[in-house]
Amino acid sequence: MFTPGFKFFFGLAMGLVTAAVVYGYSTGGDHVGPLVWGWKGGIGDHVGYVTLMGLGVVAGLIAIALVMYRDADPAAQAHYAGVDSIAPTTPAAASHWPVVAAFGAATMAVGLVVHSAVFVVGLVLCAIAAIEWTIDAWADRATGDPVANKALRDRVMAPIEIPAAGAIAAGVMVLASSRILLNASANGAVIFAGLLAVVILGIGTLYAAKPKLSKNLIAGLMLVAGVAVIAGGIVAAVDGEREFERHEVHEDGAADDTHADE
Repeated sequence: MFTPGFKFFFGLAMGLVTAAVVYGYSTGGDHVGPLVWGWKGGIGDHVGYVTLMGLGVVAGLIAIALVMYRDADPAAQAHYAGVDSIAPTTPAAASHWPVVAAFGAATMAVGLVVHSAVFVVGLVLCAIAAIEWTIDAWADRATGDPVANKALRDRVMAPIEIPAAGAIAAGVMVLASSRILLNASANGAVIFAGLLAVVILGIGTLYAAKPKLSKNLIAGLMLVAGVAVIAGGIVAAVDGEREFERHEVHEDGAADDTHADE
């Protein structure tokens, strides 16, 4: 009745939920707070409790999905569908999302020590990897035709991935550029802003003038420019902001130029 996949993820879910409850009581939870998600009483350390309980809920949902679809077993699907056999499917292809998930888990571990913002970044990376990896595995086994599987996967995820990727890329570029502008001198900031505008205009003009130009070339140019700006932003953020002149006006109208510390 219960499939091997269900047994594994259900056991994992119970272990994570139990760990969350124990962690909650051991870090200051009181009354029945850790048992009822903080409805009555405290749950202790919020970050650890929410992380463990959230992972437990996710594992439980996966277990339910697996038992509903019988672990994607063709024989079981044929039995419940009332047919003799299910069309053969290809195994799931190799994926790079496990690497992203591992990086996200490491970032979460570092964030527990360094800063909560780093922990949140790792949590977001793990969530993205889990969603993308799940969709890839589902699409790879949807049919026996790899081309149809890719088209099905793109139809589901492209409307989400393209706007999200564009928003993230724009946000990262703006943040990196702001760090560079705040670190550079007054003249240096003007020069950098002008060069960045020229590069963006140049790539756009090249793409408009040569519509048949290789998309890989355009993507490569954009990637090189983006990596350069991001690297400069990281270096500038580590170095810190430059000193800014502060003009103070006294009651007699005279201006006094002072330097503000970073």
